Amino acid sequence: MKKKNKAVRWGIFLMIFSGVFFALTLLIPFLELETKQKVVWSSASFIAMEVVFWLGGLLVGKELFTKYKARLNPGNWFRKKSAEEE
Repeated sequence: MKKKNKAVRWGIFLMIFSGVFFALTLLIPFLELETKQKVVWSSASFIAMEVVFWLGGLLVGKELFTKYKARLNPGNWFRKKSAEEE
């Protein structure tokens, strides 16, 4: 049971940590680099973000992953919750 709990914690951490790569993707165009380097680093950061996020999703499991994915969707942030979701 402890191993599963640890895997879930690591999965949640990885899903949240993927935001760091997302922030890097947004910041790289403002750095003083050549255009080719900006494209390469932005692409690499975006791919790393996706890989880390989905790796975290694999660790937390399907139910918890869909729950956190729905919470991370900005379209759901201000939506009223129905009685089923509470």
